[in-house]
Amino acid sequence: MRRIVYAGTAFYTGDALAEALLEYARALARHDIGDTVFVPGRTMQGQVDTIELLIGPASQIVSEPVELIGSEVEDPALVARLAELTARLEPRKPAAEPMDGEAGATGTDGHSGFDDLY
Repeated sequence: MRRIVYAGTAFYTGDALAEALLEYARALARHDIGDTVFVPGRTMQGQVDTIELLIGPASQIVSEPVELIGSEVEDPALVARLAELTARLEPRKPAAEPMDGEAGATGTDGHSGFDDLY
């Protein structure tokens, strides 16, 4: 379980949720944009609730491990959704395309891959 401190308040949520939230916040900050996220969590009073967070470039979020009695707050669908949103914001990596009819690049030695540089 993780304790999330944000905008002068705190709540508890599961490890996977906290990690996905921070990764998404980091990706948003890289693009200088924000988003509102609803995260299940346990309030400081112990009640399970949905916490609304506006995250973006200026967000200062702290996540720290805690030992609490009770079950961990989980939401696999939200973790997957945050991972998907984060991936959409990641830089695209160009992929090499084979030349006409070739299965892939071959080096001067006839093997797939790059030539020895030395």
